[in-house]
Amino acid sequence: MDIAPDQLFHLLSDPTRLRSLVLLATEGELCVCELTHALGIIQPKISRHLALMREAGLIQGRRAGQWVYYRLHPDLPAWARAAIAAAVQGSENREPHVRDRARLAAMPDRPANRCCA
Repeated sequence: MDIAPDQLFHLLSDPTRLRSLVLLATEGELCVCELTHALGIIQPKISRHLALMREAGLIQGRRAGQWVYYRLHPDLPAWARAAIAAAVQGSENREPHVRDRARLAAMPDRPANRCCA
């Protein structure tokens, strides 16, 4: 796994990608439906941003039936994980991240129980 610093920071510079990445880093793994619910953004837009992060090697997808779950790539270098952890820490008490976490927590029928109806 080899992601360049300029590539990582370019990916993090987009608010939708940063919000998605913060949720993935704090939750571990999320289905696309969870991200669309939490961020209040339509599925095609979320999927486009996830594809960019996946192609760069920042995240990894896992298919389960018709659903795709995403998480941070397990082979990210330590410096990249540290940068992401710093972004998560910096967003803890800031909007829209607080609202994103609250919306995710309030999501009915989360995939852990039943997926993406």
